[in-house]
Amino acid sequence: MQLQQIDRVKTITKEDFLKKYFKPQKPVVIERFVEDWPAFSKWNLDYMAEVAGEKQVPLYDNRPVSHEDGFNEPHAKMKMRDYVELLKKEPTKYRIFLWNILKEVPQLQKDFWFPDFGLKLMKGLPMLFFGGKDSYTFMHYDIDLANIFHFHFQGKKEVILFDQKQNDYLYKIPHSLITREDIDFHDPDYEKWPALKKAKGYITHLEHGNVLYMPEGYWHYMRYITPGFSMSLRAIARNPKNLAKAIYNIAIMRYFDTLMRKLKGQEWIDKKNEKAIHNTHKKLGIV
Repeated sequence: MQLQQIDRVKTITKEDFLKKYFKPQKPVVIERFVEDWPAFSKWNLDYMAEVAGEKQVPLYDNRPVSHEDGFNEPHAKMKMRDYVELLKKEPTKYRIFLWNILKEVPQLQKDFWFPDFGLKLMKGLPMLFFGGKDSYTFMHYDIDLANIFHFHFQGKKEVILFDQKQNDYLYKIPHSLITREDIDFHDPDYEKWPALKKAKGYITHLEHGNVLYMPEGYWHYMRYITPGFSMSLRAIARNPKNLAKAIYNIAIMRYFDTLMRKLKGQEWIDKKNEKAIHNTHKKLGIV
């Protein structure tokens, strides 16, 4: 893959952000934007165990998608206190995904505020994501193709991004938001996945207090180098094409895929995985 480092700035004004990154739809890491938030000094795994210890949290691992899985259905559940102890004790594939802190732990909202980047943030959807050492998310993009601001806390995380123009090279699964799940984007096998050599993207590492801006519809793969967690804030897609695609994904695509899983079972999943290879290689003339 042809990966370039994501731009990094210490801090940034709203005007510069809009001009240099939002309008050209280019990612950026802002290193010192949240140091005046209470969360900057308070948010770590122990604090989360303290304020949300008794909460049952949904857990996801890296198992391949099955026809028996519902949309975003968790693979397990555990009390937050026990999950934090697991993260600190040993590597685990279990991750927390899309955990709404306003709904689950409203007091956490006192530890941060919604920044003014010149975009209207969706204030009802601040989401937390947790992971253990070497756990990772499959390469995917978000169903609403939103502009995402990803605030990282504790530990280190590797991030790889691609824009939607790279779809032909990523082995995208039809009727879904993911690529082939058996691709290791941290260390890809180019003999098995030759189209990836043509993919042009971005890479960076996030540390405590860093903010990553991911433009509309960007593919993202995230690997936890050490245990940690992040919070995402989002703003609706502004590009009419992306907004239309978001509406299609939410209103039609996910329901169609769920229906086909019920009707065809694992055959539907297997067929989509085969089509991902066929479609990608056909476009590139690869036998």
